Amino acid sequence: MSAQAPARDVYDAVADPTRRELIRLLADSGETPLHKLTIRFSMGRTAVSKHLTILKEAHLVIDRKVGRETRYQLNAAPLREIRDWVSFYEKFWNENMARLRQLLEEDEL
Repeated sequence: MSAQAPARDVYDAVADPTRRELIRLLADSGETPLHKLTIRFSMGRTAVSKHLTILKEAHLVIDRKVGRETRYQLNAAPLREIRDWVSFYEKFWNENMARLRQLLEEDEL
């Protein structure tokens, strides 16, 4: 009997700037082999691979083998959780800015 490891938290996965850059690169380029991702960073292949593993554990990246090469592709669906969380605060700040604007306009009169 093998217990499946729980998925990594999506917020934890995107907390690192290297992983955010990997997400951006994959969003721009689609399915990309590891060696093409590695050349974009000032770190070795193993370090980039570890970052991709963390993204994979958060279900943000899908990988597939093509011969001896591993190709990675973005799965943006888990990012909806972050979008939904941020949208609440966007609404909060928009409402506060509207109130501030109203107060400033009233003060001008």
